[in-house]
This record gives sequence, structure tokens and C-alpha cells, in this order.
Amino acid sequence: MNITVLGIGYVGLVTGTCLAEIGNDVVCFDVDHEKIDLLRTGEVPFHERDLAELIRRNAASSRLRFTSDVADAVRHGEVIFIATGTPARRDGSANLDTSSRPRAASASTCRTTRSSFRNRPFRWGPRNASEG
Repeated sequence: MNITVLGIGYVGLVTGTCLAEIGNDVVCFDVDHEKIDLLRTGEVPFHERDLAELIRRNAASSRLRFTSDVADAVRHGEVIFIATGTPARRDGSANLDTSSRPRAASASTCRTTRSSFRNRPFRWGPRNASEG
């Protein structure tokens, strides 16, 4: 299956790499050109055991590639995972601004119906400083 991951921080990169490892054709997108260049050389911007080897193996087999071209990434995916951060607003509610741009890009690029999933990490701890 052709899968796209928009946002390749920890959640997106691990998700995309694991999906490639089980045989999917995965394109990972990010706006950070330096991160894309780093990943294309087989380097990983954080430590996760065995991740660098999985990235190198799947990139070498053409099941995993990295791009900063959102239109290319969206056209590729039959399924699109949006793995952008969800920082908290001052009131503790989720700031979804970072996920609205990839959703808008997906909608403007898709010519057919696609499935889109939003990965949301669980936020531990108090919502704001007044809660202690």
C-alpha cells in the first residue's frame, strides 16, 4: 500500500519506518529541509534503538523515501498519516494550527478520496501551571 506520513518528528518517523518495514511503500514529508537531507543520508535526528538501521534498509529497498514536496507526498499516499505536533494553548486546549496546514495541502492536492489519520500523543501532567 502507498502510505504518506506528514510530519517526521519522533511519532511520524517511527510510524513511517515501521510501516515500510512491514512492506508498505512510504513517503515521509516534512517542512524541515535539513531534517530531510539528514534522513536521506541515513542519519537520525534522535535516538531510537535500531531505527537508523531500519531507515537505511527500507530506503535502500525503495520502500521509504523522504521529501519536502507536500504535493508529491500527498499524491503518493492512498492513506495519509498526519503526525504534526499538538502544542497546548495557554488555556490548556490543543493548538491544532500545525495540523491544519497539512490537512489543507492534502485536500487541495487529492483528486480522489483518501483516508487521513491524525496521530495524537497523549499529554501527561497538568494542563497548566495553576493545576500544579
